[in-house]
Amino acid sequence: MLKFTMIGLGGLLGAIGRYTLSEYVQRLFNTSFPAGTLAVNVLGCFFLGAVMHLIQSQGFFSVNTRMFITVGLLGAATTFSTFGHETVTLIDTGKGWLALLNVAGNVILGFSAVWLGTSAVRSAGY
Repeated sequence: MLKFTMIGLGGLLGAIGRYTLSEYVQRLFNTSFPAGTLAVNVLGCFFLGAVMHLIQSQGFFSVNTRMFITVGLLGAATTFSTFGHETVTLIDTGKGWLALLNVAGNVILGFSAVWLGTSAVRSAGY
């Protein structure tokens, strides 16, 4: 039961953080391109890469803490369902080139951020 509580608490914080950061970035760039979701996904992917490396290579964090961070906090923050919805909306509104840019940006920058997060933790000696 504690595991589900940790996931729920992490999810609550992750969802609030995702919304807050996404809205802030979207207002900052003031564009129809979903920059807020891109920023959240890239940052979330970076931190997930770093945390998963620490878990897998060093055994960091208890099981409940792992669930809180990975499934709850980061799982709620990096929402590719939002990414999918926004991409379809761009296509439906005749902004196919922005949809393509959104897909490329999320995939390329997201995977790159996971690699960078993993590399950053490795280079720190973990």
